[in-house]
Amino acid sequence: MILAYVDHRDGAPDDASLEALTLGRTLAERTGWPLEALVVGRAGRAAAEALGVHGPAVVHVAEGDGLDGPYAPQAWGAALAEAVRAASPKLVLSPGTDRGHETLAHAAAALDLPMVANCVDISPGEPTVVLRQRWGGTVLEEAEADGPTILCSVALHAVQAQPAPAPADPEVRPFAPPVPEEAFRVRVIDRVEPDRGGVSLAEAKVVVGGGRGVGGPEGFRVLEELAGLLGGAVGCSRVVTSAGWRPHAEQIGQTGTRIAPDLYIACGISGATQHMVGCRGAKRLLVVNEDPEAPIIAHADWVVLGDLHEVLPAVVAAVRAATQD
Repeated sequence: MILAYVDHRDGAPDDASLEALTLGRTLAERTGWPLEALVVGRAGRAAAEALGVHGPAVVHVAEGDGLDGPYAPQAWGAALAEAVRAASPKLVLSPGTDRGHETLAHAAAALDLPMVANCVDISPGEPTVVLRQRWGGTVLEEAEADGPTILCSVALHAVQAQPAPAPADPEVRPFAPPVPEEAFRVRVIDRVEPDRGGVSLAEAKVVVGGGRGVGGPEGFRVLEELAGLLGGAVGCSRVVTSAGWRPHAEQIGQTGTRIAPDLYIACGISGATQHMVGCRGAKRLLVVNEDPEAPIIAHADWVVLGDLHEVLPAVVAAVRAATQD
C-alpha cells in the first residue's frame, strides 16, 4: 500500500500535496498497490471529500485533542507515524514543502525508518530506487533506500497535479492517534500573510521578475504595469531584496518562493543557481537582458537582447493595443 500525507488549510488540500498524490497514483498503477491518504484534524474531513478526484480509495483522518488545533510539527509527525504502524505501507509520500518535510522527518525519526527528500521518481522494490533532486535541484541523484517502509517527499513542481481518470468516492476512516503532550511544545500560534493585492507569486500563471539590471526601486514600475496587464505577479532576485528594492515575499529562489507559471519573464536577471532553482518549474522562460553571456540565457525559450527600459515599455504598449482591439 502507498500512503500519501496530505497537508491542507481549513480543509483545502494544498497544491504540493496534490502533486505528491499524482505521483502516488502513478506508482499505484505501476505496482498494483492501493493508494490511501492521511489528513490531520477534523477540518481534514472536508479535504477527504475533495481528494476523491485524485484517486485514494481510503482517506484516514487523524483527530483528537490538539490535532484539531494549529499545526504542530512533532504532533503531526506522531499522527503520521501511528498511521504507518497501523497500515504498514510500503511507501509513504509527502509534499516537498517545509511542513511536508518537517512532518515526514518527525515520523521517520519516531519509526526509525529511512526518509528520502525531494524525489522526482521512485521505483519501489528491494531496495527501492529513487531519483531525487540535490543541491537545490541542480543535480539529479539516483539512490537506494532499504527498509520495510520508505518515506519520501516529492520535490515541488516535479510532478504536475492531475485528477484521476476515474474519480472515486473514498472511504473516510477517522482515528485518534495517541500523541504525547510534549509533542505540542512547538506549534503555530499566528500567521501573517504578505501585504499584497492580486494574484500570489506562487500561484501566478504569469510572473514578471526583475534583477539588478532593473536599476532600482523605480525601475520596477514598468514590470508592475506589464504584470498587471497580463494578470500576473511581480517577482525579483535575491540581490534586489538584499538591496531593499523589493520585499522578501517577492524573492524567487532557493531561499525565496518557488514558482511554476505558464510564462516567466525575467528582466535584468543574471541567473544565479539559487534563482534558477526557484523558477525551474516555469513552463516557458522569456529573458530580457543586455548581456548575451548571462547564465540565464542558456535556460531560456526566448531571448530579447536589449535594454529592458526600452524593451518593456514597447511590450506594454503592444499588450495594451492588443487588449483594446
